Amino acid sequence: MQKNDMAVIEITDIGVNGEGIGKVDGYTLFAKDAVIGDKAEVKVMKAKKNYGYARLMRVIEPSEDRVEPRCPFARKCGGCQIQEMSYERQLAFKAQKVRGNLERLGGFDKELLERVTEPILGMDEPFGYRNKAQFPFGTDRDGNPVTGFYAGRTHDIIANTDCALGVPVNQKLLEIILEFMRAEHIPAYDEKTGKGLIRHVLIRFGFTTKEIMVCLVINGTEIPQSEKLVEKLAAVRGMTSITISPNTRRTNVIMGETYEILWGQGFITDYIGNVRYQISPLSFYQVNPVQTEKLYSQALEYADLKGGETVWDLYCGIGTISLFLAQKAGQVYGVEIIPQAIEDAKKNAEINGIANAEFFVGKAEEVLPEYYAEYARRHGGENARADVIVVDPPRKGCDPVLLETIVKMAPERVVYVSCDPATLARDLKVLCGNGYELEKVRPVDMFPETVHCETVVLLSKLKVDHHIEIELKMDELDLTAAESKATYDEIKAYVLNKYGLKVSQLYIAQIKRKCGIIERKNYNVSKKEDAKVPQCPPEKEAAIMDALKHFQMI
Repeated sequence: MQKNDMAVIEITDIGVNGEGIGKVDGYTLFAKDAVIGDKAEVKVMKAKKNYGYARLMRVIEPSEDRVEPRCPFARKCGGCQIQEMSYERQLAFKAQKVRGNLERLGGFDKELLERVTEPILGMDEPFGYRNKAQFPFGTDRDGNPVTGFYAGRTHDIIANTDCALGVPVNQKLLEIILEFMRAEHIPAYDEKTGKGLIRHVLIRFGFTTKEIMVCLVINGTEIPQSEKLVEKLAAVRGMTSITISPNTRRTNVIMGETYEILWGQGFITDYIGNVRYQISPLSFYQVNPVQTEKLYSQALEYADLKGGETVWDLYCGIGTISLFLAQKAGQVYGVEIIPQAIEDAKKNAEINGIANAEFFVGKAEEVLPEYYAEYARRHGGENARADVIVVDPPRKGCDPVLLETIVKMAPERVVYVSCDPATLARDLKVLCGNGYELEKVRPVDMFPETVHCETVVLLSKLKVDHHIEIELKMDELDLTAAESKATYDEIKAYVLNKYGLKVSQLYIAQIKRKCGIIERKNYNVSKKEDAKVPQCPPEKEAAIMDALKHFQMI
């Protein structure tokens, strides 16, 4: 297809940025604002060899899952990509997205995923859930200050003080700031010229404590007549912290490196479960507290702590998961690259009276391997160990060196909290190829109305070293006789009749080798070093093991 071509497509999927996906004679088109099930007329705006981007011109037949968006700016704004899709369909789409990535990129068997995947955890009310919002400021055509959100893939501000995902008090606070700017002639920042003062406003709200934080990011060191603004903001019920964060760099980074208190204190507090957290303007803290409690409770359940375990929490932030785990663990070690976050983590441990959590500053892929090596040096070659390792990495996933160290430390359980199903699938493939098996998978919808989805996964160490001691005389040791007790066809027939599963000769051979039954070398395997040999899925392995026991081969 070529630019400006018109086409009619049926939307069958949603892309990573929320675009509807449809095909014309095998050619894929991405169309913003189309939802799964729509039959739509689109216009090609950009054509590549195998795919293109199109504009939605009209919906010919709307999907049964299409709904009227709550926000009038839903199509223009870049924040909510799928607000025009019913929430039930959003949850189904996200659950399938996680499973599809694990199957396609992770190589996990479809039957296994059906068995281990638990229902997605959604919200009762998928709006007004964000406890944090960052609003850019600019100037409209008439020279008046405006705030809102950027239009999709642009830095053009859509003037809107009432975001459907934010808390209601945001609108009141933004109107106070805009009125102050107009009255005192305080200019908004202009990205093109680098001039103007007010760049962004960060607002945080404690869902449990009802405490409010306002941090103004400024292109300078102070705000003229700031006492007038402080007086208005401080009068808002729940106001706890008013700060400024200087940022004079010509950059897209929102926050400055420091902040200064104008009124109140430099932080607010809030709870996840019964753990209290102290949150500064620069702290990372999950933006959806309702779902965060579900997410962390799921991670804690998967960790299955009894009270004496050693736990590592990698990418720990301000200790949110660490302190949750510390309530039931023997000792928790948290690792985070941001020094300020570690300071917050230590304060959070202190204010909760938690003494069994220790925190380290640094990259997880450096701290854990260094600890592992140092432990071996100090303990005469003995390996460092952990009962449980929890990872909550950024979208890029875990570093290969970190995954290698996790395998070496051989924890009984690995709990992986992921914000990207693709990198999750990649990392699980590595771990499950090195002695772990996939036990449980649970998607959690942390960001309703968007395409993003979090997932909690439990991996368990494979138990392949169980043994019993028996005494055998050499003349009784006849492995070739044991091997001949059942043919491959007999084993296949047994598994098919009892379990309804078809197993290959390759899978049977793999399990026989794992059980110590002598197998001749397979000369049909490719000699290439990177040759990929399919591995027997866990459910088929269990069935083959049963067959070997039935035929008294093990």
